[in-house]
Amino acid sequence: MEIYVAYKDYIWMMEFVEKMLQKIALKVNGTTKVQIGEHEVDFGGTFRRLPILDAIKEYAGVDVSGMDEDELRETCKKLHVEIDPSFGKGKLIDAIFGEYAEHNLIQPTFITDYPVEMSPLTKRHRTNPGLTERFELFVCGKELANAYSELNDPIDQFERFEEQAKLKSKGDDEAMFIDMDFVRALEYGMPPTSGLGMGIDRLTMFMTGQTTIQDVLFFPQMRPKAIE
Repeated sequence: MEIYVAYKDYIWMMEFVEKMLQKIALKVNGTTKVQIGEHEVDFGGTFRRLPILDAIKEYAGVDVSGMDEDELRETCKKLHVEIDPSFGKGKLIDAIFGEYAEHNLIQPTFITDYPVEMSPLTKRHRTNPGLTERFELFVCGKELANAYSELNDPIDQFERFEEQAKLKSKGDDEAMFIDMDFVRALEYGMPPTSGLGMGIDRLTMFMTGQTTIQDVLFFPQMRPKAIE
């Protein structure tokens, strides 16, 4: 289950998420510090903001910024990261990040500034057009939220869809198709906006100190049958 919140700007959304999680932690536990397994996680204060390419540099020891697809494939090979022939630049970067960085993000951390290839529906970064205005929040090595400024440029969106279509033709089942209805709607106009998705089950898991999401699922029939 997820909640979705519309907000004016992805930077403001980070501040919104911080305040919301701090308030929830205080309401549930009386403190912003929560014990999750062997880790004490502090939802108080300002969460770390770490660009995804800097995270890869920090935890994998390699700078992938500016690499083309062939260079990224070679880097994955050197780092022993499992990849698929259908992967484009976005998935290759994500594979390195997932293998080397994610599990190190214990305290609440906003991973920001995703490359354009990783975010086909996201507005380009206002200071670096090769990146996007997107963040994901990680806690205890798991993604808790995903948010971004919505792309509302129909020309840019169509070009992104074309790149996605090329990936789909290579065998990437997760790549998007060219949605001309969506592009046409953007041509009529969409105001600047942004959105946030947050997993309620995982949020409940963190705030109650559970180590597995199965312990907080609302519907009992979604839990695996106990074997006696």
